[in-house]
Amino acid sequence: MRDDLSTETPGLLMLMDGYGLTDVEALQLADKFFFRSVHPLISIGTASDRYKGWLGQIYTEELYQDRITSRAKKVGKSAFREEVLPVDSVREYFRHFRALEIDYTFYAPLIENGAPTSCYNTLKQYSMRLGPEDKVFIKAPQMFFAQKLRRGDDYAANENYLASGPFTRQFYKPACDLLGSNLKGIIFEQEYQRQSERMPAEELAARLDIFFSSIPPDNRRHVELRTGAYSCKAVRDVLKKHGIGQIFSHWTWLPSLKAQFSRAGNRFITAGGEAVVRLMTPIGVRYEDAYARAFPFDRIVENMIQPAMVHQTARLMCEAVENNVGINIIINNRAAGNAPLLAQKIIREFARQKAQQNQ
Repeated sequence: MRDDLSTETPGLLMLMDGYGLTDVEALQLADKFFFRSVHPLISIGTASDRYKGWLGQIYTEELYQDRITSRAKKVGKSAFREEVLPVDSVREYFRHFRALEIDYTFYAPLIENGAPTSCYNTLKQYSMRLGPEDKVFIKAPQMFFAQKLRRGDDYAANENYLASGPFTRQFYKPACDLLGSNLKGIIFEQEYQRQSERMPAEELAARLDIFFSSIPPDNRRHVELRTGAYSCKAVRDVLKKHGIGQIFSHWTWLPSLKAQFSRAGNRFITAGGEAVVRLMTPIGVRYEDAYARAFPFDRIVENMIQPAMVHQTARLMCEAVENNVGINIIINNRAAGNAPLLAQKIIREFARQKAQQNQ
C-alpha cells in the first residue's frame, strides 16, 4: 500500500493485509471492491487492468479524468474504441487485488533483434510502480508456445514453436530482470487444436518435456491447454515432472471447471504450491461475441454470466483451502461483463459454501 493512495482507516489497512479478518469482514470489504483478504491462500486478480469501466469500483475517477486515452481495437469484423487509464493506475489496482495478469506480453517478445520492444518498455513502466507485496502473472509470447500463428486471414505453422533458446533470451530472462520478486507466475497458453489437425497427446507430451528440460528451471510456470483431449495422463506427467501447474480455465471450447478438475483426479497440479484458475469466456461463446457483449466492461451482463462458473470456481477455492493449496483466481471482463463485480459474486458464493461446510 502506497502512502499517496492510503485513504482508508488504519484498521482497514490492517485487515487488507490479512490480519485478524473474519468472514463477515471479508465480505464487507469485498462489497467495497477490496479483495486482498478473502483468505490467506486465495489471491483474486484480473486479466489486464486500466479499464475506464472500472471507475467508481477499483479506480477513483478524479485521479484519472484528465488522463484517459483511447485506442481503436478490432475484434473479429467489429471495431471498438477502448478507453484506458494510465499505467500508474496499477498502484490503485493493487489496493484491491493481490495479483494481476499482464497479457499483452502474449503478442510480442520483450527483446527482438537485440533491442527492447514496446512490450518491454510498458512492462518496465509497470515494474517501476509495483510495491514489494504486488504480484504479477505474465503470459509467455504465443510465438514460443502456439503451434500456429495468424497470418492475415489464415493460420500458418509457427517456426519458433517451443524454441527454448529464443524463449529464454527474448522473454524469460528480461522478464525476471524487470519484475524480480514481483513475478508470481508465467502462463503458457496453448491454442485450441481442431481434431483433424492436432498431434497425438503422447507426441505433445514428448515435445513439452524437451522444451521444459531446455529452459531454466522455475517453480512459477503454469500451462493452460485449451484442447480438452490434451488434459491426459501423458501430458500431466510431464507437468508434474517439471513442477509445472495445470491451469483450469473457463473458456469457450473447454469442458466445465468441474469436469477439468475431475479429469485431473480431483487434485490440483501446482507450481510451487500454487494453482491458477482463469475465467476467460462463457462456455460455448466465442471470443468475438463475448467481447462485444461485455464491452465497455462497466457492468455484469446478466444473460451472459453462467451460474455454474461462479459455483464451481468457489468450489475450487474451498478445495484449495481444504488441501492447503494457494489458489489464484484470474478474472477476465469477457467472462460476464465486469471483472470486479464478478469477483464479488464469486467471493459471496465462496463464503456461502464455506459456511455450509462448517455447519
